[in-house]
This record gives sequence, C-alpha cells and structure tokens, in this order.
Amino acid sequence: MRIVTANELQHWLNNGDVVEKDGRGPKVIQLTDGNFLKIFRSKRPLLARLRPEAERFARNAQALQNLGIATPELLECLWIEPARGVSACLYRPLAGTSLESLAKQQGNQLDALLPGFAAYIRHLHQNGIYFRSLHLGNVLSLPDGSFGLIDFLDLRLKRAPLAKSLIKRNFAHMQNYLSRRRIDSFPLDKLLAYYEQASS
Repeated sequence: MRIVTANELQHWLNNGDVVEKDGRGPKVIQLTDGNFLKIFRSKRPLLARLRPEAERFARNAQALQNLGIATPELLECLWIEPARGVSACLYRPLAGTSLESLAKQQGNQLDALLPGFAAYIRHLHQNGIYFRSLHLGNVLSLPDGSFGLIDFLDLRLKRAPLAKSLIKRNFAHMQNYLSRRRIDSFPLDKLLAYYEQASS
C-alpha cells in the first residue's frame, strides 16, 4: 500500500465532492475523474496498522466478485495516515441507483423490483454471506436489472448457507435501518413473503 502525500490528499479534498462524512472528517469523496475515495478511520488504530481496513474491504470485494456478485472495481489500497491506521480504497463505482433512492422517489418502480431483490438476498444467504449492513442504501439496482453491493466492510463469509438465526438477524437489521431512516413506505412484509417464496 502506498502512502498518499499530504498534497495529493489536499488536492482530492479541494477538487472532489464529499459524498459522505462524519464527525472525524470525510468518508467518501467523488474525485474529478469519476472514481471514489473511501477513507477508513478505525476505532482500533493499533490493530488497523497491522490489518488495514482498506485491505479487508478489498478482500471482501474480491470474495463477492468470485461468487458473481457485482461490486465496485477496486483500483488501489492506500495509506492516508499510517501511524493512526487510517487507510483508504480508490475504486471505480458501480453504475446503478440505490434502493433507498428508489424507495424515496419511485415507490412503484421499487415494488416491481421486490421479487428480484428477495431472490438476490436469498442468493447471498445461500452462499454464506452475512452482511450486517444489508440495507437499501447499500444495494444498487443496476441498468441490466441485476443488483450490486457497496460499503461491505463488515461482511462475513461463512462456509455454509446462513442459519435461520442469522437470516432473522439480517432482516431485523434492515427493519431497524428503515426505522432510523424513516422509510416507512418500504413494504418489508412483501419482501419477506417473496423471500419465503424464493426459499421454497
């Protein structure tokens, strides 16, 4: 992993578009060439110096791609502040629209996607993918009608299909997300029904 110089980082911050940030600073920046810089500021910097989160993000992307699951194209893993364990990934984004955007803007279109979305979640679960942050903001509807995943740092890959307890927990996290984001119009009950159909 190469170390990003202070001048290079400042150039990205000055000329890019900050898409996401928190109290510690920018998290996702869209650069002028269309690529994205995702910055990881670990809560455990000593561990992150040995096992940078950027590398974990890249490994998860590769594991998903090996299973035929669309993800952003990783271009480079970088150090932003090595002494503090701050790393980053430079990637080419997926061309798609988040399901959260569709839920807020075009409810009818999202309804039509529910059977496919349910089958997609089932496919993830059957492949042993436990993605705690599986929610509408991290799933994209792609132009070809398929789906893709983003922001999958906390993904865990099991050696067998997920147990019922983990499946239940996954949908509980999604329900909590909908409540926090106040997306009351999303028909979670319909999604669960389609999921059951896909499972039978």
